[in-house]
Amino acid sequence: MRIKKVFNSSVVLASGPDDAELILLGKGIGYGQRPGDVVPEGAPDRFFVPVRNPVAKELLQLLDSIEPEYLELTREIIAYAEQVLGTELHQHLYVALTDHLHFAVERAHAGLPVVNRLAWEIRSYYPVEYRIGRYGLDRLREQLHVQLPDDEAANIAFHIANARHTQDRAAFDAFEAARLIDQVVTIVTYRMGIERQPDNVHFSRFVTHMQYFADRFFTDRMLASGDDFLFDQLSRRYPGAMACAERVREHIQDAYRQRLPNEEVAYLALHIQRVSEKV
Repeated sequence: MRIKKVFNSSVVLASGPDDAELILLGKGIGYGQRPGDVVPEGAPDRFFVPVRNPVAKELLQLLDSIEPEYLELTREIIAYAEQVLGTELHQHLYVALTDHLHFAVERAHAGLPVVNRLAWEIRSYYPVEYRIGRYGLDRLREQLHVQLPDDEAANIAFHIANARHTQDRAAFDAFEAARLIDQVVTIVTYRMGIERQPDNVHFSRFVTHMQYFADRFFTDRMLASGDDFLFDQLSRRYPGAMACAERVREHIQDAYRQRLPNEEVAYLALHIQRVSEKV
């Protein structure tokens, strides 16, 4: 592969043996390089083929309109996120997050305040992604000398959470998931007479279960085996938790026009009972 254009030390446009253009990302891959130079073997840790990959086309368009430093920053954040989460994130995150960071900095320079009305929910229900968001803000301040408000950490976390759902990216929305989780937690804490305790391990475990529930709900993967054994057993054994779970089912039916299967209600009641005993 030979370099066609150097965007910065970590991003280059190259062409392969068949003249197909590729965007190559890798630390130091463009350092000291000029058009026509051969790409060092093993240098890139990501590549895209613009002709076949719409993500690469979007990146090329983006790099024509903004400073490439934003893509380098995004690359660092994604590398850190994948290390922390132990999973590969959807490639479209390179476009979405790069564009978002650039726009956020433009707003900051223009003196336009950024308010994320779901920042508390994102911070509470997606703490790992929020920590990655904080890392992103720190790197942005160090590299571009721009101080963005804390709400932007939640915005970065939102993009990270969405990118984790690689197969269902179009169906999943982290903001909507956080909103649903908050609605369920509000019902449960009120009906069961317990307090929100984010630092309590049992409450945190309950929230984790609600994250998986929201994931299944918004990606149309609800548990529905048709076997009501667990549902019937819990109805007799834990009537209070089951009544609370039924209230959640009613709320979701009203708010989302979708009825939860008995199996989902049963597992929800089980988690409600457990958290009510521990918190």
